[in-house]
Amino acid sequence: MSAALRDALAPLLEVRDLRKHFAVGGGLFGRGRAQLRAIDGLSFSIRPGEILSLVGESGSGKSTVGRTVLRLTAPTEGSIRFKGRDITALSRRQMRPLRRQMQLVFQDPYASLNPRMTVEQIVAAPLAIHGVGATRAERADTVEEALRLVGLLPQHAGRYPHEFSGGQRQRIGIARALVTRPDFVVADEPVSALDVSVQAQVVNLMLELRERLGLTMLVIAHDLAVVGHMSDRVAVMYLGRLVEVAETRALFTAPRHPYTEALLSAAPTPDPTRRRRRIVLAGDVPSPLNPPSGCSFRTRCAYALPACTEARPPLREVAAGHLSACIRDDLQLQAAG
Repeated sequence: MSAALRDALAPLLEVRDLRKHFAVGGGLFGRGRAQLRAIDGLSFSIRPGEILSLVGESGSGKSTVGRTVLRLTAPTEGSIRFKGRDITALSRRQMRPLRRQMQLVFQDPYASLNPRMTVEQIVAAPLAIHGVGATRAERADTVEEALRLVGLLPQHAGRYPHEFSGGQRQRIGIARALVTRPDFVVADEPVSALDVSVQAQVVNLMLELRERLGLTMLVIAHDLAVVGHMSDRVAVMYLGRLVEVAETRALFTAPRHPYTEALLSAAPTPDPTRRRRRIVLAGDVPSPLNPPSGCSFRTRCAYALPACTEARPPLREVAAGHLSACIRDDLQLQAAG
């Protein structure tokens, strides 16, 4: 699907002012509990056939976003619309018919597969749960088709997870996610647990499947090399909030937020002769239990001004399709190498 056609379509997923807070600590009967703000007011949309990557440091809330938009975790506030339908407050029973349309690819291809089940049993489990296929033979045929789709052979169906490499296990996980032919997939760090030698294979497989099946994806990642290769747009997340959203090329060539600049400076460059200034952020990510006032990044930002403490900067359009949550429009930030 062309970018122009994709932009003309209504969003498949719309998230507005999403918040997810967890109560922690406290005394008897939960009195005096603090609120951990894992997601603190996110708004974004994904159009059919688009790949949006969500990037940021560990602890920024990326995985919580993925699980919340799938309604595996109930949001605290905000709204989630899927195919135009508000699914924010649907019960587990009401969500069940939608589950086959919304699937998850897990990060760890070792922990996410039951070692006591064969590949056929693993991939066929969603079919049984959603009542797809009238007979066992029909489900076996569907499993075989799913395995071929991800580059595995039918004879692999009778084997167990320990008989496969990490890359092959992730292919099994992808087959399980796609066996119900979903429209939307959340891929949570899909290649971070794999050897570098097989990461590109899995990324290329996901891109091929996007084209063949018309998939829409939310990819959660921290590897900007992967993000740059497979994403249409990138959303940068810091301490539960989005600080920049743009088309991939625009974000890599002209970042508009200091946090994005720091992330890009840490990404390896394919040209060993090219020198790039490495930006090392001071300190650790602040606690989401007690985030800084104003701009949440100001405590680690080399460009911070006194005004940055006064109010939380909104995510606003600073160029066509390019959003940033920074008051420093005067900055000329370093691009990716």
